[in-house]
Amino acid sequence: MAVAENHGGISTALKLVDIEGKGRGLVASQPLKGGQIVLRDSPILTYSSFSLKQRQGAYSRYCAHCYKLLVSGNGTLACPSCCHPDDAIFCSSKCQSSALVFSHTPWVCQSLSYLRNCPVLVDQQPEDRQIQARYLVAAFNLAMVSPSSFQTLISLDGGGPQGAERDSNAAIFLHSIISSLPFPKGLSAPSVEITAALLSKDRCNSFGLMEPFSEHGERSVRAYAIYRNASFFNHDCLPNACRFDYVDGGTEENTDMIIRMIHDVPEGREICLSYFPVNLSYSQRQKRLLDDYGFSCLCDRCKIEAKWSHEDEDEDEGGEDETMEQEEEMLPSDGENNEIEHDGDDDFPHAYFFVRFVCDKENCGGTLAPLPPSNYNNTTNVMECNACGSLKKEEL
Repeated sequence: MAVAENHGGISTALKLVDIEGKGRGLVASQPLKGGQIVLRDSPILTYSSFSLKQRQGAYSRYCAHCYKLLVSGNGTLACPSCCHPDDAIFCSSKCQSSALVFSHTPWVCQSLSYLRNCPVLVDQQPEDRQIQARYLVAAFNLAMVSPSSFQTLISLDGGGPQGAERDSNAAIFLHSIISSLPFPKGLSAPSVEITAALLSKDRCNSFGLMEPFSEHGERSVRAYAIYRNASFFNHDCLPNACRFDYVDGGTEENTDMIIRMIHDVPEGREICLSYFPVNLSYSQRQKRLLDDYGFSCLCDRCKIEAKWSHEDEDEDEGGEDETMEQEEEMLPSDGENNEIEHDGDDDFPHAYFFVRFVCDKENCGGTLAPLPPSNYNNTTNVMECNACGSLKKEEL
């Protein structure tokens, strides 16, 4: 099966449309198969997830351009301008030269050095605020090196006027810091309004480049990335597609995002991702969506779970058993079509989704999608987890 290339725009397997109540979204422009790659997208902007205080053991672990884990003993190259030798390390001369032109320009280097020596930011603000400052430096640098990509960033959804308003306090403080940066001659720091808009774009559209899965703790984020097209996928608590990335892979496009179908869908169906692990409870999901993205979810799964009389906090009173009984009643009969129907509330088979498409490896909770057919002898019965990377062969 051929991969649907995007060629700098929306994939031929998808089309961008206006969806009532959601704004822009992506729908299938043709029938799609489980395992089919519908989008491969490169980031327009990346930035480190580490606070400005962190040095040894943080920056020096990853390439400052492609964010691959650096292998001990392999030759690495440092930024020739950084004040501290561990501020920016690169895995190859190619990454170093690319970074010095695009992502770690002399202006970025000088600006980050300034911010690290700003006590009101580094000593008095939480790590999240310091990471936001990193992002703004990356965004303003993007405006200098690629104005068209910066316009793409500005055009992304940021939650509307309410989104910018939510970020206004952070914008006011950060603008006072950023405006002191050594902008090139003829340029000055953008307004507080632009700063607030940029923060809202980041909050609504950034994806974490994750650490490898570990059974002993929650996966952490090593860097953040914003993508030109992947940002158009809307959320669903039972997604029909999921994201794969291979940051430590051997390819040069290791920060690319790959979107694969979880199961078959017909032409015209909206293609949705879950913005977080699907095994969160109803109340956890709603709080996270409202806090981070500014909306409440009205997907079919949420409509059902909103009606349940017992939530996770009632498990000690028997709520868990009742919930499990409700889910077991939703299991489809053998031979049900691979496509998960979203029509109707009472027969919504999300227990079946958890049985088939959620990884059962301890402490994982990732989503399973079939390998692309051409990658496994033209079969689609081998499922790959997008969190731990484990493979599971299904009986056809």
